[in-house]
Amino acid sequence: MTKELKPRGGTTDVQGATASAAAKPHDRTRRVMVGDVPVGGGAPVAVQSMLNAPADDVAANLAQIEALAEAGCEIVRMAIPRRDCLDAFEAVCAASPLPVVADIHFDARIAIEAARRGAAKLRINPGNIGGLDATREVIAAASAAGIPIRIGVNAGSLDDAIAARDDLTLPEKLAASATEYVRFFEDECDFHDLVVSAKAHDVQTTIDTYRLLAAELPEVPLHIGVTEAGTAFQGIIKSACGLGVLLEEGIGDTMRISLTDDPVVEVRACWTLLGALDLRRRTPELISCPTCGRCQVNLIGLAQEVEERLAAVDKPVKVAVMGCVVNGPGEAADADIGVACGAGAGVVFSHGKIVRKVQESEIVSALMEELENL
Repeated sequence: MTKELKPRGGTTDVQGATASAAAKPHDRTRRVMVGDVPVGGGAPVAVQSMLNAPADDVAANLAQIEALAEAGCEIVRMAIPRRDCLDAFEAVCAASPLPVVADIHFDARIAIEAARRGAAKLRINPGNIGGLDATREVIAAASAAGIPIRIGVNAGSLDDAIAARDDLTLPEKLAASATEYVRFFEDECDFHDLVVSAKAHDVQTTIDTYRLLAAELPEVPLHIGVTEAGTAFQGIIKSACGLGVLLEEGIGDTMRISLTDDPVVEVRACWTLLGALDLRRRTPELISCPTCGRCQVNLIGLAQEVEERLAAVDKPVKVAVMGCVVNGPGEAADADIGVACGAGAGVVFSHGKIVRKVQESEIVSALMEELENL
Protein backbone atom coordinates (compact mmCIF):
# COMPACT_ATOMS: atom_id res chain seq x y z
CA MET A 1 0.00 0.00 0.00
CA THR A 2 1.54 3.30 -1.08
CA LYS A 3 0.15 6.50 0.35
CA GLU A 4 0.85 9.81 -1.38
CA LEU A 5 1.17 12.65 1.09
CA LYS A 6 1.42 16.39 1.04
CA PRO A 7 2.95 18.30 -1.87
CA ARG A 8 6.59 19.28 -1.57
CA GLY A 9 7.43 22.44 0.32
CA GLY A 10 9.39 25.42 -0.99
CA THR A 11 12.70 24.74 -2.73
CA THR A 12 16.09 26.35 -2.65
CA ASP A 13 18.20 27.14 -5.71
CA VAL A 14 22.01 27.14 -5.91
CA GLN A 15 22.21 30.63 -4.39
CA GLY A 16 19.96 29.63 -1.49
CA ALA A 17 16.96 31.72 -2.47
CA THR A 18 13.56 30.28 -1.63
CA ALA A 19 11.59 29.41 -4.76
CA SER A 20 7.85 29.36 -5.11
CA ALA A 21 5.97 26.07 -5.03
CA ALA A 22 5.17 26.45 -8.73
CA ALA A 23 8.88 26.54 -9.60
CA LYS A 24 9.94 23.31 -7.89
CA PRO A 25 12.51 21.42 -10.00
CA HIS A 26 10.64 18.12 -9.57
CA ASP A 27 7.50 19.54 -11.18
CA ARG A 28 9.29 21.12 -14.16
CA THR A 29 10.91 17.97 -15.53
CA ARG A 30 9.61 15.99 -18.49
CA ARG A 31 7.66 12.80 -17.89
CA VAL A 32 9.59 9.65 -18.83
CA MET A 33 8.07 6.18 -18.69
CA VAL A 34 10.20 3.28 -17.45
CA GLY A 35 7.91 0.42 -18.31
CA ASP A 36 4.68 1.46 -16.61
CA VAL A 37 6.45 3.58 -13.97
CA PRO A 38 6.31 7.36 -14.53
CA VAL A 39 9.48 9.31 -13.76
CA GLY A 40 9.48 13.09 -13.70
CA GLY A 41 6.83 15.66 -14.47
CA GLY A 42 5.65 15.77 -10.87
CA ALA A 43 5.20 11.99 -10.54
CA PRO A 44 6.00 10.52 -7.11
CA VAL A 45 9.72 9.90 -6.62
CA ALA A 46 10.27 6.38 -7.96
CA VAL A 47 12.22 3.91 -5.81
CA GLN A 48 14.77 1.67 -7.45
CA SER A 49 17.59 -0.73 -6.67
CA MET A 50 20.13 -2.85 -8.52
CA LEU A 51 20.36 -6.62 -8.75
CA ASN A 52 23.57 -8.23 -7.52
CA ALA A 53 22.93 -11.86 -8.44
CA PRO A 54 25.18 -13.39 -11.13
CA ALA A 55 24.20 -11.85 -14.46
CA ASP A 56 23.83 -15.23 -16.15
CA ASP A 57 21.58 -16.76 -13.47
CA VAL A 58 17.97 -16.17 -14.48
CA ALA A 59 16.40 -17.85 -11.46
CA ALA A 60 18.56 -15.97 -8.94
CA ASN A 61 17.79 -12.61 -10.52
CA LEU A 62 14.07 -13.28 -10.68
CA ALA A 63 14.04 -14.39 -7.05
CA GLN A 64 15.77 -11.15 -6.10
CA ILE A 65 13.31 -9.12 -8.15
CA GLU A 66 10.40 -10.79 -6.33
CA ALA A 67 11.95 -9.87 -2.98
CA LEU A 68 12.54 -6.30 -4.11
CA ALA A 69 9.00 -5.97 -5.42
CA GLU A 70 7.66 -7.19 -2.10
CA ALA A 71 9.71 -4.50 -0.35
CA GLY A 72 8.27 -1.80 -2.60
CA CYS A 73 10.90 -1.46 -5.31
CA GLU A 74 9.44 0.03 -8.49
CA ILE A 75 12.36 -0.18 -10.95
CA VAL A 76 15.27 -2.65 -10.98
CA ARG A 77 18.60 -2.33 -12.74
CA MET A 78 20.61 -5.27 -13.99
CA ALA A 79 24.23 -5.19 -15.10
CA ILE A 80 25.11 -6.95 -18.36
CA PRO A 81 28.88 -7.36 -18.16
CA ARG A 82 29.28 -9.70 -21.15
CA ARG A 83 27.49 -10.46 -24.39
CA ASP A 84 26.90 -14.05 -23.29
CA CYS A 85 24.67 -12.68 -20.51
CA LEU A 86 22.16 -11.23 -22.96
CA ASP A 87 20.06 -14.39 -23.16
CA ALA A 88 19.68 -14.38 -19.38
CA PHE A 89 18.83 -10.69 -19.43
CA GLU A 90 16.12 -11.27 -22.03
CA ALA A 91 14.63 -14.08 -19.95
CA VAL A 92 14.64 -11.90 -16.82
CA CYS A 93 12.90 -9.04 -18.66
CA ALA A 94 10.24 -11.39 -19.98
CA ALA A 95 9.36 -12.75 -16.53
CA SER A 96 10.00 -9.74 -14.27
CA PRO A 97 7.04 -8.06 -12.53
CA LEU A 98 9.11 -4.84 -12.47
CA PRO A 99 10.63 -2.87 -15.35
CA VAL A 100 14.28 -3.84 -15.82
CA VAL A 101 16.95 -1.28 -16.69
CA ALA A 102 20.01 -2.55 -18.56
CA ASP A 103 23.27 -1.24 -17.07
CA ILE A 104 26.05 -1.35 -19.66
CA HIS A 105 29.64 -0.15 -19.76
CA PHE A 106 32.33 -0.38 -22.45
CA ASP A 107 30.36 -2.29 -25.11
CA ALA A 108 27.78 -0.46 -27.23
CA ARG A 109 26.71 -3.70 -28.91
CA ILE A 110 25.43 -5.00 -25.56
CA ALA A 111 23.36 -1.84 -25.09
CA ILE A 112 21.91 -2.15 -28.58
CA GLU A 113 21.00 -5.79 -28.02
CA ALA A 114 19.55 -5.06 -24.58
CA ALA A 115 17.21 -2.50 -26.15
CA ARG A 116 16.03 -5.15 -28.58
CA ARG A 117 15.61 -7.82 -25.92
CA GLY A 118 13.21 -6.16 -23.54
CA ALA A 119 15.04 -3.50 -21.53
CA ALA A 120 12.68 -0.90 -20.08
CA LYS A 121 15.51 1.64 -20.07
CA LEU A 122 19.24 1.76 -20.81
CA ARG A 123 21.81 3.16 -18.43
CA ILE A 124 25.04 4.17 -20.18
CA ASN A 125 27.95 6.54 -19.75
CA PRO A 126 28.74 7.91 -23.24
CA GLY A 127 32.29 8.48 -22.06
CA ASN A 128 33.04 4.77 -21.76
CA ILE A 129 30.56 3.18 -24.16
CA GLY A 130 32.82 3.72 -27.20
CA GLY A 131 32.55 7.40 -28.07
CA LEU A 132 29.84 9.53 -29.63
CA ASP A 133 29.55 7.47 -32.81
CA ALA A 134 28.84 4.35 -30.76
CA THR A 135 26.45 6.39 -28.63
CA ARG A 136 24.50 7.36 -31.75
CA GLU A 137 23.91 3.69 -32.47
CA VAL A 138 22.70 3.10 -28.92
CA ILE A 139 20.35 6.08 -29.19
CA ALA A 140 18.96 4.71 -32.46
CA ALA A 141 18.32 1.33 -30.81
CA ALA A 142 16.58 2.93 -27.82
CA SER A 143 14.49 5.09 -30.13
CA ALA A 144 13.44 2.07 -32.18
CA ALA A 145 12.48 0.21 -28.99
CA GLY A 146 10.65 3.21 -27.57
CA ILE A 147 12.61 3.22 -24.31
CA PRO A 148 14.45 5.98 -22.41
CA ILE A 149 18.15 6.26 -21.67
CA ARG A 150 19.76 7.30 -18.41
CA ILE A 151 22.98 9.21 -18.95
CA GLY A 152 25.06 8.21 -15.94
CA VAL A 153 28.13 10.26 -15.08
CA ASN A 154 30.31 9.38 -12.09
CA ALA A 155 33.15 11.23 -10.40
CA GLY A 156 35.41 8.26 -11.06
CA SER A 157 34.79 8.11 -14.80
CA LEU A 158 34.76 11.67 -16.11
CA ASP A 159 35.70 12.51 -19.68
CA ASP A 160 39.46 13.12 -19.76
CA ALA A 161 39.16 16.63 -21.20
CA ILE A 162 36.77 17.76 -18.47
CA ALA A 163 38.61 15.91 -15.71
CA ALA A 164 41.83 17.76 -16.61
CA ARG A 165 40.32 21.24 -16.25
CA ASP A 166 41.68 23.14 -13.25
CA ASP A 167 39.15 25.95 -13.55
CA LEU A 168 36.21 23.78 -12.50
CA THR A 169 35.26 22.23 -9.18
CA LEU A 170 34.28 18.56 -9.14
CA PRO A 171 30.53 19.38 -9.03
CA GLU A 172 31.02 21.74 -11.98
CA LYS A 173 32.89 19.03 -13.89
CA LEU A 174 30.15 16.48 -13.27
CA ALA A 175 27.40 18.91 -14.23
CA ALA A 176 29.29 20.08 -17.31
CA SER A 177 29.89 16.50 -18.47
CA ALA A 178 26.24 15.52 -18.04
CA THR A 179 25.05 18.72 -19.72
CA GLU A 180 27.30 18.19 -22.75
CA TYR A 181 25.93 14.70 -23.23
CA VAL A 182 22.33 15.88 -22.90
CA ARG A 183 22.91 18.54 -25.56
CA PHE A 184 24.38 15.87 -27.85
CA PHE A 185 21.38 13.58 -27.33
CA GLU A 186 18.84 16.36 -27.81
CA ASP A 187 20.39 18.73 -30.34
CA GLU A 188 22.35 16.34 -32.55
CA CYS A 189 20.33 13.15 -32.21
CA ASP A 190 16.85 14.55 -31.51
CA PHE A 191 16.44 12.15 -28.56
CA HIS A 192 14.69 13.60 -25.53
CA ASP A 193 13.56 10.52 -23.58
CA LEU A 194 16.28 11.06 -21.01
CA VAL A 195 17.09 10.71 -17.33
CA VAL A 196 20.38 12.02 -15.93
CA SER A 197 22.50 11.05 -12.95
CA ALA A 198 25.84 12.48 -11.83
CA LYS A 199 27.01 10.69 -8.71
CA ALA A 200 29.88 10.98 -6.26
CA HIS A 201 30.62 9.27 -2.95
CA ASP A 202 31.01 12.62 -1.21
CA VAL A 203 27.78 14.05 0.17
CA GLN A 204 28.45 17.74 -0.42
CA THR A 205 29.72 17.07 -3.94
CA THR A 206 26.50 15.17 -4.65
CA ILE A 207 24.32 18.00 -3.34
CA ASP A 208 26.21 20.70 -5.23
CA THR A 209 26.21 18.70 -8.47
CA TYR A 210 22.49 18.04 -8.49
CA ARG A 211 21.69 21.65 -7.63
CA LEU A 212 23.69 22.69 -10.67
CA LEU A 213 21.99 20.09 -12.86
CA ALA A 214 18.52 21.14 -11.70
CA ALA A 215 19.36 24.72 -12.71
CA GLU A 216 21.10 23.84 -15.98
CA LEU A 217 18.76 21.07 -17.15
CA PRO A 218 15.40 21.98 -15.61
CA GLU A 219 13.48 19.82 -18.09
CA VAL A 220 15.45 16.59 -17.59
CA PRO A 221 14.38 14.10 -14.86
CA LEU A 222 17.14 13.40 -12.36
CA HIS A 223 18.10 10.08 -10.81
CA ILE A 224 19.67 10.93 -7.46
CA GLY A 225 21.98 8.91 -5.28
CA VAL A 226 25.24 8.92 -3.34
CA THR A 227 27.37 6.30 -5.06
CA GLU A 228 29.65 3.92 -3.17
CA ALA A 229 28.11 5.16 0.07
CA GLY A 230 29.35 2.16 2.07
CA THR A 231 27.79 -0.52 4.25
CA ALA A 232 24.33 -0.11 5.72
CA PHE A 233 25.14 2.06 8.75
CA GLN A 234 27.40 4.59 7.04
CA GLY A 235 25.67 4.37 3.67
CA ILE A 236 22.20 5.09 4.99
CA ILE A 237 23.44 8.09 6.97
CA LYS A 238 25.36 9.54 4.01
CA SER A 239 22.46 8.94 1.65
CA ALA A 240 19.92 10.40 4.05
CA CYS A 241 22.03 13.53 4.41
CA GLY A 242 22.58 14.08 0.70
CA LEU A 243 19.31 12.87 -0.72
CA GLY A 244 17.28 14.35 2.12
CA VAL A 245 18.57 17.82 1.29
CA LEU A 246 17.88 17.38 -2.42
CA LEU A 247 14.41 15.91 -1.98
CA GLU A 248 13.41 18.67 0.41
CA GLU A 249 14.47 21.19 -2.24
CA GLY A 250 12.32 19.39 -4.81
CA ILE A 251 15.28 17.90 -6.69
CA GLY A 252 15.07 14.26 -7.75
CA ASP A 253 12.57 12.24 -9.76
CA THR A 254 13.84 8.75 -8.98
CA MET A 255 16.30 7.53 -6.39
CA ARG A 256 18.50 4.72 -5.19
CA ILE A 257 20.23 4.42 -1.84
CA SER A 258 23.37 2.47 -2.78
CA LEU A 259 24.60 0.15 -0.04
CA THR A 260 27.09 -2.66 0.30
CA ASP A 261 24.26 -4.86 1.51
CA ASP A 262 21.16 -6.74 0.42
CA PRO A 263 19.31 -4.62 -2.19
CA VAL A 264 16.13 -5.08 -0.15
CA VAL A 265 17.77 -2.94 2.55
CA GLU A 266 18.26 -0.22 -0.06
CA VAL A 267 14.57 -0.20 -0.88
CA ARG A 268 13.49 -0.09 2.76
CA ALA A 269 15.89 2.79 3.35
CA CYS A 270 14.44 4.69 0.39
CA TRP A 271 10.91 4.37 1.69
CA THR A 272 11.97 5.32 5.20
CA LEU A 273 13.62 8.47 3.89
CA LEU A 274 10.65 9.41 1.71
CA GLY A 275 8.34 8.83 4.66
CA ALA A 276 10.48 10.93 7.00
CA LEU A 277 10.15 13.82 4.53
CA ASP A 278 6.38 13.25 4.19
CA LEU A 279 6.77 12.69 0.45
CA ARG A 280 5.55 9.09 0.19
CA ARG A 281 4.65 6.43 2.72
CA ARG A 282 4.36 2.72 2.15
CA THR A 283 5.43 1.14 5.42
CA PRO A 284 4.93 1.86 9.13
CA GLU A 285 6.95 4.49 10.94
CA LEU A 286 8.22 3.50 14.38
CA ILE A 287 8.32 6.24 17.00
CA SER A 288 10.31 5.26 20.08
CA CYS A 289 12.07 7.21 22.80
CA PRO A 290 15.80 6.82 23.56
CA THR A 291 15.15 5.56 27.15
CA CYS A 292 16.33 7.10 30.40
CA GLY A 293 16.43 6.35 34.12
CA ARG A 294 12.63 6.47 34.34
CA CYS A 295 12.24 3.43 32.11
CA GLN A 296 11.14 0.27 33.97
CA VAL A 297 10.84 -2.16 31.03
CA ASN A 298 13.24 -3.55 28.44
CA LEU A 299 12.31 -0.82 25.98
CA ILE A 300 15.17 -1.42 23.57
CA GLY A 301 14.18 -5.05 23.20
CA LEU A 302 10.50 -4.15 22.86
CA ALA A 303 11.19 -1.54 20.19
CA GLN A 304 13.41 -3.91 18.25
CA GLU A 305 10.79 -6.66 18.35
CA VAL A 306 8.08 -4.26 17.20
CA GLU A 307 10.35 -3.07 14.39
CA GLU A 308 10.90 -6.66 13.25
CA ARG A 309 7.16 -7.36 13.28
CA LEU A 310 6.42 -4.16 11.38
CA ALA A 311 8.80 -5.16 8.57
CA ALA A 312 6.06 -7.43 7.22
CA VAL A 313 3.35 -4.74 7.37
CA ASP A 314 2.58 -2.54 4.39
CA LYS A 315 0.22 -0.08 6.07
CA PRO A 316 1.54 3.51 6.18
CA VAL A 317 0.84 3.91 9.91
CA LYS A 318 2.72 5.41 12.86
CA VAL A 319 3.45 3.12 15.82
CA ALA A 320 4.86 4.51 19.07
CA VAL A 321 6.80 2.59 21.73
CA MET A 322 7.43 4.95 24.63
CA GLY A 323 9.36 4.23 27.82
CA CYS A 324 7.22 6.11 30.34
CA VAL A 325 4.22 8.38 30.72
CA VAL A 326 6.39 11.49 30.26
CA ASN A 327 6.89 10.52 26.62
CA GLY A 328 3.64 8.61 26.29
CA PRO A 329 0.41 9.53 24.55
CA GLY A 330 1.20 13.24 24.77
CA GLU A 331 4.36 13.34 22.65
CA ALA A 332 3.14 10.52 20.39
CA ALA A 333 -0.42 11.80 20.07
CA ASP A 334 -0.21 11.74 16.28
CA ALA A 335 0.62 8.01 16.29
CA ASP A 336 -2.06 5.65 15.05
CA ILE A 337 -1.28 3.23 17.87
CA GLY A 338 1.28 3.04 20.65
CA VAL A 339 2.23 2.03 24.14
CA ALA A 340 3.46 4.00 27.13
CA CYS A 341 5.30 1.76 29.58
CA GLY A 342 5.38 1.75 33.36
CA ALA A 343 6.68 -0.77 35.91
CA GLY A 344 6.63 -4.04 33.95
CA ALA A 345 3.50 -3.03 32.09
CA GLY A 346 2.19 -0.63 29.50
CA VAL A 347 -0.92 1.23 28.46
CA VAL A 348 -1.85 0.80 24.82
CA PHE A 349 -3.32 3.87 23.15
CA SER A 350 -4.84 4.66 19.78
CA HIS A 351 -4.81 8.21 18.39
CA GLY A 352 -3.89 9.53 21.83
CA LYS A 353 -6.63 7.70 23.75
CA ILE A 354 -5.89 4.81 26.12
CA VAL A 355 -7.37 1.50 24.96
CA ARG A 356 -6.15 -1.00 27.55
CA LYS A 357 -3.38 -1.91 30.00
CA VAL A 358 -1.21 -5.00 29.44
CA GLN A 359 1.77 -6.70 31.04
CA GLU A 360 5.23 -6.23 29.53
CA SER A 361 5.20 -9.71 28.00
CA GLU A 362 1.95 -8.88 26.17
CA ILE A 363 2.89 -5.46 24.79
CA VAL A 364 4.05 -6.49 21.33
CA SER A 365 1.10 -8.82 20.74
CA ALA A 366 -1.33 -6.15 21.93
CA LEU A 367 0.15 -3.57 19.57
CA MET A 368 -0.06 -5.94 16.62
CA GLU A 369 -3.69 -6.76 17.47
CA GLU A 370 -4.55 -3.06 17.52
CA LEU A 371 -2.69 -2.60 14.25
CA GLU A 372 -4.83 -5.27 12.59
CA ASN A 373 -7.95 -3.43 13.72
CA LEU A 374 -6.97 -0.17 12.04
